[in-house]
Amino acid sequence: MIERYSRKEMARIWEPENRFKKWLDVEICACEAWNKLGKIPKKSLDTIKKKANFDIARIDEIERTVKHDVIAFLTSVAEYVGPDSRYIHMGLTSSDILDTSFALLLKESAELIIEDIKGLLVVLKKKALDHKNTVMMGRSHGIHAEPTTFGLKMALWYDEMQRNLERMERAKEVISYGKLSGAVGTFSSIDPKVEAYVLKKLGLKPESVATQIVHRDRHAEFFSTLAITATSIEKFAVEIRHLQRTEVLEAEEPFTKGQKGSSAMPHKRNPILSENLTGLARLIRGYSVSAMENIPLWHERDISHSSVERVIGPDATILMDFMLARTTNLIRDLVVYPENMKTNMDKLKGVVFSQKVLLKLIEKGTTREDAYALVQRNAMKVWEGLGDFKSNVLGDEDVMKFLTPKDVESCFDVKPYIKNVDYIFKRTFAKK
Repeated sequence: MIERYSRKEMARIWEPENRFKKWLDVEICACEAWNKLGKIPKKSLDTIKKKANFDIARIDEIERTVKHDVIAFLTSVAEYVGPDSRYIHMGLTSSDILDTSFALLLKESAELIIEDIKGLLVVLKKKALDHKNTVMMGRSHGIHAEPTTFGLKMALWYDEMQRNLERMERAKEVISYGKLSGAVGTFSSIDPKVEAYVLKKLGLKPESVATQIVHRDRHAEFFSTLAITATSIEKFAVEIRHLQRTEVLEAEEPFTKGQKGSSAMPHKRNPILSENLTGLARLIRGYSVSAMENIPLWHERDISHSSVERVIGPDATILMDFMLARTTNLIRDLVVYPENMKTNMDKLKGVVFSQKVLLKLIEKGTTREDAYALVQRNAMKVWEGLGDFKSNVLGDEDVMKFLTPKDVESCFDVKPYIKNVDYIFKRTFAKK
């Protein structure tokens, strides 16, 4: 299976080269804004734009001494630009650069994740349509309930991922805010027009009220959205794991040529992809908690959030990208066993049609309480190994006072259970 993570788009976003480039973009845009306000000469701006660059190894070398990443970055840039570097970072504080660039990185990550979700939706829709009328056992509490279809299961997952797409699109907007308002957000050393120019050019919006930072409820919403999406994937994965159990075997992960399931037991075919997704969802939920804990900072800022974000920014988005790619491939290649679904439906010898018999008795004039008692006693016989449900019902004189054999037979038809599948599909897939 070829998973999209191998193309490394998401990892590239978080590499030092791209991160420092974003810092430089913010700085140069700020210089352009100052030039428009007459604070930086055109000649100096031209020099900055022509010469501004950085060396990652040099930044690391400087940081080992100064213990400050932005200062190390600015020093490296200054070595390329020369005397006109005095105009770079004018009126700004480190968080103006860090938070604005972080917004750019998260926005870029969100765009990839949105495309991933759209790809998964395509696969889920196809699987749903392919199995719209593939009848299987619906279960509640893990116990046989009433018939449903495998296509409805896929349609449900599609609907949930559609909501995740909407959440992710909202999260992208929520995170697309920056600030260039100085040390505690009061614009004491910078003109608000600089912020307006820079953020508009970068495709961001200004934080209405900032301190030294963009406040972390925005980031918490973003990472919480990743956590919800990851948990939806875990929900799908857990269902596949249940359906692949030997006693069920209604669906199965693809088992590719040369694959091995156990070092000790050559017969094993394990749901390893789904189990992997279950574990990764736990990590992303943990990152969402870390993001929420970043909201209550001291006064106008501290840097307790910084170390957290250096981990959860790349880790959560790279993992989310991986999970979505893996899930897309898993659903696309999922092996479905309709015959096993039919066999499993018959295991309880017809008791799954109990509600139909109940309703038929009520229709014929019995009270609900009496009808329930009559149906349950015949169903319980099946659980105890005594006959099949239809025969038990037909042989019950108390039931047959109200029903004809034809009435009973009509209760054991699977068609009524799937008669509204088209209706459900129409309202599910008409949304997009």
